[in-house]
Amino acid sequence: MNAILYNSDNDNSSAMTDEVFEEAKQIIENNSDTKFSGPKKKSHKLLIFSICIIVFIIILGLLSTIFALLNINNTNIISGITILGIDVSNLSKDEAFSKVSNDLNTRLNTNLVFNHNDELYNVLPSQLECSFDVAGAIEKAYSYGRSGNIFQNNFDILNTYFKKVNIDPDFVYNDNLCNSIIEQMNSNFADGLKEPSYAIDGNNLIITAGKSGSVIIDNELKDLIVDKLTSINYNTDSINIPTIIKDASSIDIDKIHSEIYKEPVDAYYTKDPFAVYPSSNGVDFNISIEEAKNMVSSPQDSYTIPLKTLYPNVTTDDIGTEAFPDLLSSYTTSYTSSNSNRSTNIALAASKINGKVLMPGEEFSFNGTVGKRTTQAGFKTATVYSNGQVTTDVGGGICQVSSTLYNSVLKANLEITNRVNHTFTVGYVPIGLDATVSWGAPDFKFKNNRSYPIKLVATTSNKRLTIQVFGLKEDVEYEVELVSYRTGSVPYSTVYTTDSSLAKGKTKVVQSGSNGAKSVAYKVLKLNGKEVSRTLLSKDTYSPHNQIIARGTK
Repeated sequence: MNAILYNSDNDNSSAMTDEVFEEAKQIIENNSDTKFSGPKKKSHKLLIFSICIIVFIIILGLLSTIFALLNINNTNIISGITILGIDVSNLSKDEAFSKVSNDLNTRLNTNLVFNHNDELYNVLPSQLECSFDVAGAIEKAYSYGRSGNIFQNNFDILNTYFKKVNIDPDFVYNDNLCNSIIEQMNSNFADGLKEPSYAIDGNNLIITAGKSGSVIIDNELKDLIVDKLTSINYNTDSINIPTIIKDASSIDIDKIHSEIYKEPVDAYYTKDPFAVYPSSNGVDFNISIEEAKNMVSSPQDSYTIPLKTLYPNVTTDDIGTEAFPDLLSSYTTSYTSSNSNRSTNIALAASKINGKVLMPGEEFSFNGTVGKRTTQAGFKTATVYSNGQVTTDVGGGICQVSSTLYNSVLKANLEITNRVNHTFTVGYVPIGLDATVSWGAPDFKFKNNRSYPIKLVATTSNKRLTIQVFGLKEDVEYEVELVSYRTGSVPYSTVYTTDSSLAKGKTKVVQSGSNGAKSVAYKVLKLNGKEVSRTLLSKDTYSPHNQIIARGTK
């Protein structure tokens, strides 16, 4: 017999037998002292009945003792116990834990399938952080037939032979994650409720009207999930999602305005300690709130409200150099040989860079700062290189500005994020230390990787361009040296074209040839005059200027 009796031994059984005899003796003595008003026959029957009770109690005690002795060494869960329908009869705690855990883990890693109008949604219970207290259930199973007195324990053990006892483990899930999954399913319903929404598109606020539709009844669905996962008769059938139809809310212009409205913020700085607080633009409706309310009062699928930018009185770039006490770097190039148009372009591009402030971590874009080079913006037509030939275009010459900025940024030990060398070598910076730009691409970019904001100061005077970087020196400040040199040559080729103005057999040199070059550039960091690092900046190849000869066809 696989029954278990917890904490039963011979001493306890003997003690109980003695107690029973004492109780019987007391009953007999009480009966002998009692004076009955009825006949002696009635007293005799009562005595016999009392003796029978005593004998029954003695026999029951003996049987319980024998039953306990037979099962005292059983250390497994008693027979007839299940946990959520999983039979753990006669298993040790460890065996039961392994069996139940494996079964329930399979359940928790099987998709729950939700159905709404033939739309199916799969969710793993693990996504809801569902879990069973298997250990607690094992303890309850093990305690069954051990936690009461000797009679109760033996009764429990005998009872499980005729009727199985099931234990439901405690079950929990993450309510917030469940709400999130429900919200996601709500948003995916084809017939779901669509509340009013809005988005900013450029200078316009687009408001989309709401639409009535189906909404999940949260508590009912959660109960269905719990019932599914904690059922003894577990199956993988889909769960029909309980829903109700709800009307969409009306468009609340006051609420939307309060959410999108933003005051502009003026920039300012402090000196003790040095800190720069940047400006930020604000935003507002470009019509009155009443006009906006009138607009949305007529039924439409969407509405467009114009927006306006609110500018601060003091921008970050307006902060003076007094907020940037230390000169971190300076680099100068000359354009004395440039014509007036090229000089104009250089001065104009420099003016657009001048005063630019970058907060820590902020990235600078040359094209984004200078803008498109157009005649409307004030740029002139000047010499450029295009497809291997000298030609003219609007904005010619501004690559000298980007190259000068590149060198100044390097000397401030800032992080270069995008730089492209010219197609041909240039004369205003050393080989390998130039940076070409063109509207759209390529662009020159760098990031302020310092812990304090920086300010660019670009000036032109006597056909000399100087770009300085101001900021605040850090605890360890390196001296930066730029080293570049030519590593090879790229021979030029001769290209022939035709010229109908030349006599046949005659030739004319349209463009003289010159070799291209290969180069390498390094950034050297020094501390107290001693080199501490040498970083490769680039290995560049510059194309040759091919010799172009025209042949006459006249």
